[in-house]
Amino acid sequence: MDFTPTEEQEAARELAVQIFADLATHERLRAAGTGSDAELWKALCVAGLPGSVEETGLLGLVLLLEEQGRVTAQVPFAATCVYGILAVARHGTDEQRARLLPGLRDGTTVVTGAFPASGTVTSREGRLSGTVDWVPWLRDATHVLVPDEDHALWLVRTEDAARVDPVELTAPWSAGRLVLDEAAGERLGEAAGKRLGEAEAEGQRRPVKGAAYADVLGAARVAFAGLQAGVCAGSLARAVEYTSVREQFGRPLSTHQAVQLRAADAHMDTETIRVTAYEAAWRHDEDLDARGAALTAAWWASEAGKRVVHAGQHLHGGMGADLDHPVHRHFLWGRQLDAYLGCGTELLAELGDLLAEGDLS
Repeated sequence: MDFTPTEEQEAARELAVQIFADLATHERLRAAGTGSDAELWKALCVAGLPGSVEETGLLGLVLLLEEQGRVTAQVPFAATCVYGILAVARHGTDEQRARLLPGLRDGTTVVTGAFPASGTVTSREGRLSGTVDWVPWLRDATHVLVPDEDHALWLVRTEDAARVDPVELTAPWSAGRLVLDEAAGERLGEAAGKRLGEAEAEGQRRPVKGAAYADVLGAARVAFAGLQAGVCAGSLARAVEYTSVREQFGRPLSTHQAVQLRAADAHMDTETIRVTAYEAAWRHDEDLDARGAALTAAWWASEAGKRVVHAGQHLHGGMGADLDHPVHRHFLWGRQLDAYLGCGTELLAELGDLLAEGDLS
């Protein structure tokens, strides 16, 4: 494994840091309320950051999402990159890539994913029906990537949905409830799984059913784990800054051993989320089996992420309970990511099933 960023990955990250610092300020986040920041999203797309993920891979995306998480920037970056750009680039047909990727790069096409929706949506001759209770950034999306009961992936235009009802989550993710009633869908790549999950048979390489779904789901888990690493890093940085200047009994809070130990535990949890996300992203980019690594990263992001954002809020004392304080946003994002990743016990159960198969290297 080599987690050293390439020149391209490092350049993209530095550009993201600059844009987020300029536009994802506390004042702008307060003004955005629970919606997305259209100006910030436009700036990111003009700078070519979503499109750069085609070259820098999932690891490059994780690095960018860390920077988004540090400031809790309200843009559909994770969703449109993992459910749109990476999904289309890896599993779309040549025609789909030529048609869809330009719009995804410049931000005129925004894709989110109705994951996990398996079993709740059925497809019949290209028509999809069913309901997904909440989909992140659905109100911003022009398309939604929907898995059907057989784990086939379908792109559905949001304007073709029967209804998109606004849903307010813990975090301001412009979410919505997706209702499909015989909505037209476009199958993503007839040869889904052409890069992963292929089997040798009679000298021919044939796609395995659901391989594209598993690949996209694993990539999404890793991407949102990377986002959680940034959320936790931002929460911890705010706590360190606050406890270094806030005094109690004539000395800074940061000099108290209990505060130092709590912050140290939060730091170790944050680093673990980061390194497991890096490992899973690297394996994904190298076309290695990343199923176990993705579940491991998601578990750490879920379980450790909760601990870190709770610690960050706790170390702020009474200020941490102020809904207008920046650290409270990190708390809300951390808890929402915990829920979106599937919660720790669910992820452990799935990882246990995978280990029981004896199929992991």
